[in-house]
Order: sequence, then structure tokens, then C-alpha cells
Amino acid sequence: IPSKVRGRFRLEVTETTSPVVVGDRVTLRLNDDGTGLITEIHPRKNELKRRAAGRRIGMVHMIAANIDAAWVIQSIRQPKINPGFIDRFLVMAGVHDIPAGIVFNKLDLMKPADRDAVFFLCDLYAGLGYPVLMTSVKTGEGLDALAKALKGRVSVVSGPSGVGKSSLLNAIEPGLNLRIGDVSQKTQKGRHTTTYAALYPLSFGGFVVDTPGLREFGLVDLDPSDLGHYFVEFRPYLPACHFPNCTHDHEPGCAVKEAVERDEITPERYESYLNILHSLRLGEKDVGR
Repeated sequence: IPSKVRGRFRLEVTETTSPVVVGDRVTLRLNDDGTGLITEIHPRKNELKRRAAGRRIGMVHMIAANIDAAWVIQSIRQPKINPGFIDRFLVMAGVHDIPAGIVFNKLDLMKPADRDAVFFLCDLYAGLGYPVLMTSVKTGEGLDALAKALKGRVSVVSGPSGVGKSSLLNAIEPGLNLRIGDVSQKTQKGRHTTTYAALYPLSFGGFVVDTPGLREFGLVDLDPSDLGHYFVEFRPYLPACHFPNCTHDHEPGCAVKEAVERDEITPERYESYLNILHSLRLGEKDVGR
């Protein structure tokens, strides 16, 4: 039903790009012409959001609300895996208590030279407790596992342009007929085909939110001093830090840094943490990617 939002919602909500987001539960008043007017937006159990980019910088871009799971999609090639994007997504999901998982797509493009790096990341995130799937639309590998993970839930799939989000959804739910695009051979970045977030029913049960490709994932609702809590492997060491507000950067007596030196925390994840910490301290003016 084509619907508009009552004007007072736009006046009341000024810090976000839209007062209504995919997944919202609303009260709708039907008009005589078949359109609707949203008269009430019900409280959200959670929301996935990021810092708005471009001309809307300083605002918050709402991705979805009232979701049961969030999946970040990465492609093994074309474009290549971006661990920094993954970590930012996992942090934001953690801030809002949304279970998150990772899909490494385009498995059919993996070359022998990629194997060590790809399986290192798979083992790393799986070892941290995140569900990890490997998929290929071309060969069908992992599609049943993805469908099983989405079944009976309201799930969001998100990631950079070109990683194959829409192709994956078309493969597990052929009737969707979502537009798909190519990857620029020059930049190895995807071209936007999904232009807005939309909620689709799944024939095997559940709903999925397909989102536009994101070039960056700026964090909101997070103080730099709290970032360490959302790197799950840091948590056992946090109580042992000398300073209760330790940021695990320059402070002496930091149990997290000592764990990195003992190889109990991977240097890759620690470096990712420092990159995000730096961006948060700068107010995300140089959002990491």
C-alpha cells in the first residue's frame, strides 16, 4: 500500500534520514484512494543503523528495525574481502544486540593463492562464535545452508556493492527477480542495483531485507571507551586492565595488549580495533572501510 508519513514524525525525528524504516511496525489509516497514512510508529525492539554518508553527513541512516539476524556479505573476489567492513558491521550489530553472521560469497572465483587468507578469516570469525557460510550462486554451494539460516526469521543482508547480495537472494527465492549488476573491472567495486532497502517474504518461512550496497559503514551510538566490549575476544581480558576505562591503545598495564603479544588475540583484529578507535575519536570524519 503506497503510504505517507504523518508530518509530525518528520518534525520530531531530525537526526535520522527517515522517521520510518524497513521492518517498522506501524498503524496505518487507509484513504479512499487506496493509499495509506502512517499515524503511529510502534516502539522498536532493535535497529541496525550507520552514520549517513555524502551530503547527509552528521545524520544517522537507518538500515532496518525489528530484526532477528544480520548477515554481512563479502565476496572472495570481484570485489575482494574487506575485513574492516566486516568488523564494523559486527560491532554495530553487537551494540544493538542483533545476532550477526558472515557470508563469504563467490566461492567459485577462489584461486589457490586465495585459500590461506580466506580460510584464515573463516576460522577466525567462526572461532569468535559468529556463524560463517561460504556460498556460490554459480555452483549452488552453501545455498541450502543460507536458506536454513534465514528460515523463520526477519534477517538483513548487507555489504558492499557487487558482492552478490541480490544474486544470492534470487538463488534461494527465484521469484524475487531482484536486479543484479556487474563489478567494474577498473575499480573492482560493484555498481549499485538495489537502490532502497526492501522487505521480502520467503516461501520457506521468514522475511529478508535486501539493502543497497554500502561503500562504508560509519558507526553511531558508540563511545570510543566502549569499543573493546564489542570485540568479543577482548572480553576475558577487560577486567584485568590496570585502568577501568582502558582503551587498549597507549595505556600501561593493558591486558588486551599483553594478550596480543602472546598471540591470544590476532594482530589483524587488534589493528582493525585500533583503526575503528581512531575513527571514533575523530568523530568518524575519516570512516574506515
